[in-house]
Amino acid sequence: MEVYLLTSAVILLASMVAGLAGFGAMIISVPLLAIFLDIKAVVPLTILASLSIHFLILIQLRSHFEFKKIQPLFIGALPGIFIGVALLKYTNKEILQLILGITLILFSVYSFIFQGKSFKIKEFWAYLFGFLSGYLGGAIGAGGPPVIVYTSLQSWSKDLIKVTLQGYFILAGIFVLFGHGLIGLINISVLKLYLFALPALAIGTYIGSRFYKATREEIYRKLSW
Repeated sequence: MEVYLLTSAVILLASMVAGLAGFGAMIISVPLLAIFLDIKAVVPLTILASLSIHFLILIQLRSHFEFKKIQPLFIGALPGIFIGVALLKYTNKEILQLILGITLILFSVYSFIFQGKSFKIKEFWAYLFGFLSGYLGGAIGAGGPPVIVYTSLQSWSKDLIKVTLQGYFILAGIFVLFGHGLIGLINISVLKLYLFALPALAIGTYIGSRFYKATREEIYRKLSW
């Protein structure tokens, strides 16, 4: 029971952050859950939870959704997802945890150095960012950083940034989840943890979304870094 309660607490925190920012669920939940769960159970569990969170947010912002914004990201992500899933299957958990740690450190350093700075970036770069995101999502369940970086560099409104992230994460997450199912990572234990944490997930997403509505445009753009 202790594991179930700890999992729910982590999912609650992660869903609050995602409800506010539109991302961050996996960045927060994967390293915390990996403290007391096997990384090969953590990855599919966080994918299931994140899919649910992003679906709820997408419903709230559906009027701002533009599929053409996520299309190049998703096309780039597809080969990366299958490479990442293969890595997850055949690599030991110590190496996967090392990749996770390096990813989080690099993203933190990038955010610290380039926060608030603007760059012009062409759309074709979306394919590369999508590939990196798909690879990381398939391997360690933390595919958010590359796509977050890409969207933060666009001159989009906060609603368009947030809903684009949701659409991408849902499409990519479905394929990642399919890959995890094929290699046998989605089992009864993972599903039980997910179902037990669903109430916490719903509450956290609602709270985060309420804060998002009260967040000004310029503040949200700082959060996206």
